[in-house]
Amino acid sequence: MEIQRIDRTAWERALPAEGFEVFHTPAALDVLDAHTSGELHLLAGYKGERPAALLPVVVRRPAVGTVLLSPPPSMGVPRLGPLLMPASPKRRKHERLNRTFTEGVLERLDVDRASTMFRVVCSPSYADPRPYSWKGLDVNASFTYSLGVEGRSTDDLLASFSKSLRREIRDGEELDLTVEVLDGSDVSAAASVHEETRTRYQEQGRGYPLPWEYVRDLTRALGADDRCRIYVARDEDGAFLGGITVLYSNDAAYFWQGGTRTTHENVSINSLLHWRVVEDLVEDPPRESVTRYDLVGANTERLCRYKSKFGASLVPYYTVESGGARMRLAKRAYEFVKR
Repeated sequence: MEIQRIDRTAWERALPAEGFEVFHTPAALDVLDAHTSGELHLLAGYKGERPAALLPVVVRRPAVGTVLLSPPPSMGVPRLGPLLMPASPKRRKHERLNRTFTEGVLERLDVDRASTMFRVVCSPSYADPRPYSWKGLDVNASFTYSLGVEGRSTDDLLASFSKSLRREIRDGEELDLTVEVLDGSDVSAAASVHEETRTRYQEQGRGYPLPWEYVRDLTRALGADDRCRIYVARDEDGAFLGGITVLYSNDAAYFWQGGTRTTHENVSINSLLHWRVVEDLVEDPPRESVTRYDLVGANTERLCRYKSKFGASLVPYYTVESGGARMRLAKRAYEFVKR
């Protein structure tokens, strides 16, 4: 297999019809490249003239060594990593493609060098990280909640929610409020959700890592391709009560920003917003191929107590990184996680 660095046009042509994250799309990668430090490399593994695997990676070269990231941290990108596009459904050939591409990428990126730090958070569709562990890298599992909506009615989905969540939704539907659905080009709506989220972080004594300019550019770019919607709840006077930003790949909707703990007349605004997203996935999706709602994350106990109410499936995904003293050194020397 030949590993090549390709341009945006070749990446767009090579991207498969399914199995990728929203941040694998050219529009999202363009925005990431403009707003993150380092240089974005789009790598493809070719078998003859056919691209068979893809990996976007941000390359940073600090004073000492090289840092390789997919995705770059603190940019609101939950997962990125490799994509495999096997020509055959046979397990043996799928595993051979995975192994060959992994070996080729690690060699091209010179990951074996002691001064090279490597970290990849894979999508759930990438289910076999063993070739990375065979090459001496650490592999750890994390989880997200994924709610399947294909072939299901809204009544069926609501019945699968917890009793308390169903009650919140029904109580909210009796209130005199509205939920607007806007696309990513609505700068005012995107700004309201961003500011609400930033304020919530401040109240918790934390800094919010996503600058407004990045959020604005990303929602606008994805909105132009029907990959972003902003849900905003307003009271009877039109005052902003809360909002969430949802991003879309070809397969899934992703809860991305917002959803802070806000109540109105003792009803959770967050629950109403999520329910409207689910309703739209059944009745009016931006893309007919979207079949699930990814609540993005099932790794924090406090947050899982709420997200588990949606009756979604627990889905694993994997983080691959340089291990031991090398990774500890990277985190200290380059402020690996914070950057």
